[in-house]
Amino acid sequence: MPSAKTVHTVCSHDCPDSCAVLVTIDETGRATRVQGDPSHPVTQGFLCGKVAKYLDRVYSPDRLLYPMRRRAGVAKGPLPQGKETEAFERISWDEALDIMAARLQEISDEHGPESILPYSYAGTIGTLGYGSMDRRFFHRLGASQLDRTICSTAGGDALLAVYGRKLGTDTEHFRHSRCIIAWGANVHGNNVHLWPIIEEARRHGAKLIVIDPYKTRTAKAADWHIAINPGTDVALALGMMHVILRDGLEDADYIAENTHGFAELKQRAAEYTPARVSVWTGIRAADIERLAREYATTTPAVIRMNYGIQRGENGGTAARTVAMLPALIGAWKHLGGGLQLSTSGAFAWDKVAIERPELMLASPLKRHARIVNMSELGHALTELNDPPVKALFVYNSNPAAIAPDQAQVLRGMASRDLFTVVHEQFFTDTADYADIVLPATTFLEHKDIQGAYGHYYVQISNQAIAPLGESRSNVWLFSQLAQRMGFAEPCFLDTPENLISQALGKQDRWMAGVTEETLNAAGGRQRLQFDSEKNGQPFLPFVEGPFATPSGKVEFYSEALGAKGLDPLPGFVPPVESRHTEKAKLYPLEFLPRKADNYMNSTFANLPGHQRMEAAFTNHLEIHADDAMARSIAEGDTIEIFNDRGSLRMTAHVNGSLPRGVVAGRLNWNKLSPGGNNVNLLTSQRLTDFGGGPTFYSTLVEVRKA
Repeated sequence: MPSAKTVHTVCSHDCPDSCAVLVTIDETGRATRVQGDPSHPVTQGFLCGKVAKYLDRVYSPDRLLYPMRRRAGVAKGPLPQGKETEAFERISWDEALDIMAARLQEISDEHGPESILPYSYAGTIGTLGYGSMDRRFFHRLGASQLDRTICSTAGGDALLAVYGRKLGTDTEHFRHSRCIIAWGANVHGNNVHLWPIIEEARRHGAKLIVIDPYKTRTAKAADWHIAINPGTDVALALGMMHVILRDGLEDADYIAENTHGFAELKQRAAEYTPARVSVWTGIRAADIERLAREYATTTPAVIRMNYGIQRGENGGTAARTVAMLPALIGAWKHLGGGLQLSTSGAFAWDKVAIERPELMLASPLKRHARIVNMSELGHALTELNDPPVKALFVYNSNPAAIAPDQAQVLRGMASRDLFTVVHEQFFTDTADYADIVLPATTFLEHKDIQGAYGHYYVQISNQAIAPLGESRSNVWLFSQLAQRMGFAEPCFLDTPENLISQALGKQDRWMAGVTEETLNAAGGRQRLQFDSEKNGQPFLPFVEGPFATPSGKVEFYSEALGAKGLDPLPGFVPPVESRHTEKAKLYPLEFLPRKADNYMNSTFANLPGHQRMEAAFTNHLEIHADDAMARSIAEGDTIEIFNDRGSLRMTAHVNGSLPRGVVAGRLNWNKLSPGGNNVNLLTSQRLTDFGGGPTFYSTLVEVRKA
């Protein structure tokens, strides 16, 4: 009998930390412990509260372990938790593959292959699981291509517009910072491995400032919490620029050497006086002055900007404007200075090799397929024509819970004419609408390779245990389905090892020489090989140009955005759904449909241990005391929150976590929410100003006692 062993894996859930996880396996092959790798400079030997309980997920009695088919005559729609299997019958993988191949071919022949829509996101951010064999399959099929915008495109496009590449201050360098601004970043909730590094900096005199409408765990622990009105970050950043430039606090040398469009930006910023900005943001003019001066006169200064900032109607401009601040004061020149939103642009995966987009030319289309924005799923399922969507293939996502304008999404998913396949670990809200449900592996049960969007380490995630039941990985599923549909290209026979080799096949100098073998020999990880570090100097991503922008400089003024009909300079336009517009007369409260602190988007929401951690806020609406009093609402009252897209019943939680005029509720599964809907019943399908992202945080509502 084999002895116990420890296997190096990587948490593949959607988090910047990409933790190195050591899994202890006993003599029977069962995982008995998960722990953070103490040798990893960012993981530092601990895991978040979500993943520390990961074996509860892996070995949950509710795991989906076998392929299943909807029973004849059972309508699509919500199923009570624990009763889902009554609507389905178990089938073999051979049966499932035959059914899927036949139906997809039939739909393709009758309506065209673009009537088939894949829907996936970052249920895993492992390179293979996120996008490899699945992309090959849908390219070769000729299916509609999914524009994966649901999380980060507005902010990512903002970084590209300003700097040309998605890079940022190294997480490990935050210990050298002396002014740390967490802008829309709940470090405690979704970037917890940065926290001890921030605390180390604070022990050496650093100050932590949090800018967030909501008093998060991070805000409660900060030196200064600035409660900004939702969707007004552009105005605040421009107000800070106004003070910095008015008082001569900019770094003239860095600006002259490394930026483009400074004169135009200075003229624009002159319009945004602290008094004017105060009206929009709800922040006192004196505090705007103080914030700008503290930021500009403390060295090194760093901003940890997170993606909440770009989930409003002006979200692209918000991220773009905040991203300009470090260039204005030359913060990039200093160890511990700059900004971090994402470091993902440092990892040069050969995506063409693993995704094979040229296979679209071998599909029945003989061309590139149309693109459907995932943030407009409701529209796609109910209104899209030429052709209409007739098949939906969901993996790595739970759109019934997380997509905006939920009523339209669910109406589309309930259609008898829509053939739906869901590859999942549990019976999610989305699985309730499936014709075929397939069991998926967890990150302990397959091999992958991974970068990060919060640090600079490439890691190998080795398979720790055999797949439970008949669960199978994304790579296996789409390889088998391609073969069942008669796709003869040899690439559909590639193994995970082949795919890892291909992903690392076209390397830049930062990833040169990284292989599966070198990763395993190095304990599962290798740091990217930055030129400066080879010479004993720290990696400072934007200390000097040229940069990968059209001008080769940091772009304050963007001709490229101007050519698309957008403002080449940052400017504040109040969102359509905000307190500053006509719609506020009907719906005067700004709504934050927040992510739960103890779930990962909708992941973990069904697990009892995580539910207990989140219990105090589940199905509660947080509201300021003044707003509650004006509506005769008291703590614990049942209330109705509504707008023109729907209404929810929740329990009032009157507290001081929000400014006046703002209410908040947390994302949950629909089936775990009273009435069968969650907060996305109230959100819209409007898109961000650029990047095509969702506008979850530009939502107006009214609240009344039920």
